[in-house]
Amino acid sequence: MTPDLERAVYHDLIPAIYLDLVSAKVAEAPQRQALKKRAAELLISLHSTASPWQGLAQEDRRLIEQVAQECAELFQRSSSCVEGRNGQLALRHHSLHRIRDQKLAALTTVHNYFVRRSDGTTAAERFFGSQPGNLFDWVLERVDLPGWPAQKRSAPKPKAYLAPAIAGA
Repeated sequence: MTPDLERAVYHDLIPAIYLDLVSAKVAEAPQRQALKKRAAELLISLHSTASPWQGLAQEDRRLIEQVAQECAELFQRSSSCVEGRNGQLALRHHSLHRIRDQKLAALTTVHNYFVRRSDGTTAAERFFGSQPGNLFDWVLERVDLPGWPAQKRSAPKPKAYLAPAIAGA
């Protein structure tokens, strides 16, 4: 692609497709209409006669539009996992209290490295592209475990102070 065409795809086409996808999911009509209007404004610049888009063959246009749509959908999917995590925290803690930073870090670690989807992958595995080491083995290597508890002592047998005196009487 020429630099002008690349700029048009990155600054106009992909954002327009993304805004159109998002607008379909917005509940409030005024916000939905505003998003659709902005998407249409971005596409208008591509339809002008001075646009680098106009010099392309129909097949090239279709291919670039398909790739741009995949890019917009990919961004939407990759950001939704973060929204899902925030939604889960909001649901569990219902905004009634603040989660301590240590607890939030622990919950995030468990979510990223231990919780598995139905396909058997963790969030860290999907993000890094490879399977991380075992979370609990890592924790066991770094945490000092407490020693064994003291052994219970048997209760002392009560002394029979009066029994010898009664027997000798």
